[in-house]
Amino acid sequence: MTTSSVTIVGAGLSGLVLARILQNHGIAATVHELDTTAGARRQGGSLDIHEETGQLALREAGLYDEFRRHTHPQGEHVRVLDKQAHVFIDNGPEGGEGGRPEIDRTVLRDLLVTSLDPGRIVWDHKVTAVRALGDGRHELTFADGTTTTTDLLIGADGTWSKVRPLLSPATPEYCGISHVEIRIPDAPARHPDLAELVGPGMIFALSDNKGFLGHGGHDIELGASLRVPEDWLSSSGVDWADPGEAREALLKEFAGWAPALTDLIRHSADTLTPRRIYGLPAGHRWERVPGVTLVGDAAHVMSPFAGEGANLALIDGADLARAILEHPDDVETALAQYEKAMFPRAEEAAHGSARGLEWIFTPTSPREIVEFFSAMGPG
Repeated sequence: MTTSSVTIVGAGLSGLVLARILQNHGIAATVHELDTTAGARRQGGSLDIHEETGQLALREAGLYDEFRRHTHPQGEHVRVLDKQAHVFIDNGPEGGEGGRPEIDRTVLRDLLVTSLDPGRIVWDHKVTAVRALGDGRHELTFADGTTTTTDLLIGADGTWSKVRPLLSPATPEYCGISHVEIRIPDAPARHPDLAELVGPGMIFALSDNKGFLGHGGHDIELGASLRVPEDWLSSSGVDWADPGEAREALLKEFAGWAPALTDLIRHSADTLTPRRIYGLPAGHRWERVPGVTLVGDAAHVMSPFAGEGANLALIDGADLARAILEHPDDVETALAQYEKAMFPRAEEAAHGSARGLEWIFTPTSPREIVEFFSAMGPG
């Protein structure tokens, strides 16, 4: 192809699957990642990978069979409860297997990382500035003071993308929800009562604009989530790095909830991670700018309440790779083709995520989400 250098900023799912598919077709891309190593930080909990997006991307990357070897048995099971631990929904697909298998995010990312040739990912290489040089070329500056130039730049660098300002002035806005990630490792052996409460798949324990949302299985991975002001985590006076203080603060917020549910807080591991949920406006898009585009959260970060973020990231990477391969001598046509498909898909998913948030965090929850799952029928 005429493009002599392909640079991807960010070793998340979108950037990695893009690099993998290009590699499979003889095109080398360099991925710059701020993490020092693949295991420098936890990647989060479980993901349900959709057939028409995430699974399709993994097939194109030649990794589908390996992915299926790591999916969770009964991971698509769903339980919906209220704050008194009354169960409204408790079902899953027939035979425990449906069209959206679950996998740990860390496992999936590691699968993609190890699929790339050595040296394709430059670790501990944080991008601090990006500037256009003209004719579709760009210069990146890194935290260590070094620079590099590229003919094709792909921003796969997440919510607070350094590449996005080249294309769009939009910045993510707070969605009204904050959560504290809690984890109970080896739950069936150490806390069988909690493993039974959560179940093997997804759990929605909801009431009063708050809830426990996440996944069960070998490790319970949850967000203790609340509709609160943006400054709540910082203005609460809580030292979230102190596990005792963090648990005490959460137990106060979930006062009046069934002890079976608040035990999820009491027995959590000592790393409790607070996060605010941000999103770009639904329908975020930009005019074509030569030599650069965005994939994944850099393009369309949204709340996680429709389960679309990882799937969109994967299909973005696959679609962009396919467009580049179809137009090896015309990068601008490739980028335009990719963006034309990505924009409406992301907009639809963003609206779905916004609806999911409004169904989950209401004074009358879990009524709305019960109605949603009931309308879907068994499995």
